[in-house]
Amino acid sequence: MTVPTPIAPTPAVELRNVSKQFDKAEALRDVSLRIDPGEVVAILGPNGAGKTTAISIMLGIRKPTSGEAKIFGMDPQDLRARARCGVMLQDTGLPWNLKVGELVGLFRSYYPDPLPSREILEVAGLTELVGKRAGELSGGQRQRLAFALAICGNPSLLFLDEPTVGLDVDSRKAFWREMKRYAAKGASIVMTTHYMEEAEALADRIVVIHDGQVVADAPSDALTSRMGRKRVRIRVPDDTTLATFAGLPIDDLEISQGVAAFMAAEPEAALHELWLRKIAYQTIEIRGAALEDAVANLTNDPGEESHVRIA
Repeated sequence: MTVPTPIAPTPAVELRNVSKQFDKAEALRDVSLRIDPGEVVAILGPNGAGKTTAISIMLGIRKPTSGEAKIFGMDPQDLRARARCGVMLQDTGLPWNLKVGELVGLFRSYYPDPLPSREILEVAGLTELVGKRAGELSGGQRQRLAFALAICGNPSLLFLDEPTVGLDVDSRKAFWREMKRYAAKGASIVMTTHYMEEAEALADRIVVIHDGQVVADAPSDALTSRMGRKRVRIRVPDDTTLATFAGLPIDDLEISQGVAAFMAAEPEAALHELWLRKIAYQTIEIRGAALEDAVANLTNDPGEESHVRIA
């Protein structure tokens, strides 16, 4: 008996050898990327790396100079593809004189099979604000409203651009919980964020774009495990300066409020040398490299200083 070959699912998003040029500037160079149904992918990189251009091409806002973009196997400008997408942008430009409930009702009318209003408001945490005008909402409440409008059409693919900017820690974590619940329903999520903790908490894969090219595409723990270095934090005397650490096998050194932090491939050797120099350090903390360290390492150009602050 011949066993049939499993049919691979149609990708939610696919970029094939996509390049985009603006006059003489090349924003993307031969970018290929596949996001399958149910995947949560964070696209990271420094400002100007090409993240926004890539997402604009996925959404059909821009056309690639060369290569091909598909959403559910269709052209991103195809209305059938767009009806399956939800988008949460930082700048929504909404009519702020309308009430929350009115905006949800308006956006639901744009889609053939929208979510029930009650479910939208519950998921976004806006049930008690349904009668409030959008212009009267706080910054965090406006972020929740933008999310509510993005899911009105019950999208199979959700784009989130810096979704928790302006939220406090508790609101951000509550938002993460709702994202995980939404992804658990089988939706694909593509997000950009400058919060590395957010990318680690939500994303199945991290895609790092630098200088118009994909320089990494892997789970967060796979990226950090490649670093081969550890982050060290020690408490040092108040008069400690950068010169104290001269010649040590470390990098990314920072000293602030009596705490020195640095990266080292062999932390023990660095700490032993400090002991030989009679530096009275205390409270030693050694941990593996963070996602921020891995992204910074991937997006440093030769000749640049090794420390790049991502967030």
